[in-house]
Amino acid sequence: MRLRVGRSIRLSLSIIAALGLSAAVYGGDDAASGTSQKSDDQQQIQDLKQQVTEQQKQIDEMRQILLNQKKQIDDVSKTQSATPVVETPVAKNAADGNVASIAPIVPPLPAAPAPTTSAVPEPANPLPGPQGSAQATLPESPLQLKIGDTTITPIGFVDATNTWRSTADGDSLKTNFGKFPYNNSLPLARDTEDKISLQNSRIGARFDGTVKDWHFLGYWESDFVGDFAGNNTQVTSNSVLMRLRLYWVQLRNKHFEVLGGQSWSMMTPNRNGISPLPGDLFYGQEFDVNYLNGLTWGRIPGFRVLYHSDGDKINVGFSVENADQYFGGSGGASSPTLPSASVFGTDYGNQLDASQTNDVSIPQLRPDLIAKVAFQPNSRVHVEVAGVSSQFKVFNSSNNNYYTTTGEGGSINANFGLTKNLRIVTNNFWSDGEGRYLFGEVPDIIVRSDGSLSAIHAGSTVDGIEATVKKFQFYTYYGGIASGKNVALDSNSTHSPIGWGYVGSSNAQNKAIQEFTIGWVHTLWRDAKWGALQEMVQYAYFTRSPFYVAANAPKNAHQDAVWFDLRYVLPGTAPTVQY
Repeated sequence: MRLRVGRSIRLSLSIIAALGLSAAVYGGDDAASGTSQKSDDQQQIQDLKQQVTEQQKQIDEMRQILLNQKKQIDDVSKTQSATPVVETPVAKNAADGNVASIAPIVPPLPAAPAPTTSAVPEPANPLPGPQGSAQATLPESPLQLKIGDTTITPIGFVDATNTWRSTADGDSLKTNFGKFPYNNSLPLARDTEDKISLQNSRIGARFDGTVKDWHFLGYWESDFVGDFAGNNTQVTSNSVLMRLRLYWVQLRNKHFEVLGGQSWSMMTPNRNGISPLPGDLFYGQEFDVNYLNGLTWGRIPGFRVLYHSDGDKINVGFSVENADQYFGGSGGASSPTLPSASVFGTDYGNQLDASQTNDVSIPQLRPDLIAKVAFQPNSRVHVEVAGVSSQFKVFNSSNNNYYTTTGEGGSINANFGLTKNLRIVTNNFWSDGEGRYLFGEVPDIIVRSDGSLSAIHAGSTVDGIEATVKKFQFYTYYGGIASGKNVALDSNSTHSPIGWGYVGSSNAQNKAIQEFTIGWVHTLWRDAKWGALQEMVQYAYFTRSPFYVAANAPKNAHQDAVWFDLRYVLPGTAPTVQY
């Protein structure tokens, strides 16, 4: 381009010089003719005029060529200046690698008000809260891979955990809130337990890319809390089973989002919008892998659609999630007492999930339906309202009748950043027939003597304070579950009571379960190239109270638990996205 312009300029100068010479000759001849009124050669004058006319045409053509070339140069310059120089610096303080759903998995409280679906938590920085607007470029990290236009970020950490409990219930690092022993349950009530485990170690990856105006995000996460294979023991190999936690894909543009796969249930409280990413959810900063007593949650296969307003200040979502005709047995919870007729032990045993081992074979009438609306006017305020509907159906072969009933529940959740380093949270839930979402601590339904179904009341609250002091994050929470009784009479000769919470029921049928917990997360060091090292300490005090207390029996069961955890987090920062 520059060579062509140079040649054109030299040619133009030559033409201009020639024109100047011709003009001088023409002007001299004209003056001579004007003075002497003589013409040496009239034909020569005409030839010169013709030559000047032709040269003028050449000048005009060259001027147009120069203008065109200048325009091309300007266009190239504009194109180069409009193309930004993209820099991908290594993020040095962005929770390197800390993108799996860990506890604490909490994002920092940003200065920017607009939220986004970022999964980058920062335990050592200010308190968790809605994420700020994401940057347009994707940050580079040591373990981040790029295949075509897709960014792959490995996620994971290694956990070494010591768990101590004041009573022995065989739970290792996870708490089954409904079964720790009463003080007359010997010998377990007199034993303590102290165990070391690496089961909570995590591995996974996230996949980010853009297709036209849609950003896609794939998320995979597994741990090793799948318990032990049948031929493994604590004596030598100490092998544990890997399990699937999360595996989903999301498509989102500025306003709309669709998601499918196994995700955190939309009944799980959010810190930010209605995002499925672990850093945008609330399940506390505690280490306990069963989280908090009273928390509504689940990791359930399903599909969801959402609408996001400008700036994500209002988010509306609807999901269909896998159902379960839950009849107790999860987390140490008891099941309601069935009628004595043998048909209920056979027919209903195959239609209701009371073992937590065969739920894939349990018939389900339809998926659970969940709706949620989240309000987030600024970075320090998040308020949401959610509702769930379930439907149960059984067939009684003794009278050839179908029986159905509906479960319904709702929650109101909020978190508020009072200051940059102080946040309060409150999550509240009440339902008829939705105890499944309380870690299964309350069954969904009872069975009456005619085979019909009736929903059990269940509610909960989780409230707490989170504070950041330098490299420490401190927290304290209270979590409580309350269950309502639902009693019927058997059709046998004694018409004995059946169901949930009747006089004479087992002390495994819990009326209330409570937890108080306190702890901290301390980030010892963090580096973009080498990852992060954290130590965590948690203390928890649990109580549970039955509906019926027999003579000389304890009114409550109590347990203390202490966790100490040392965690190494892989380096790497998940990319952020601007919608």
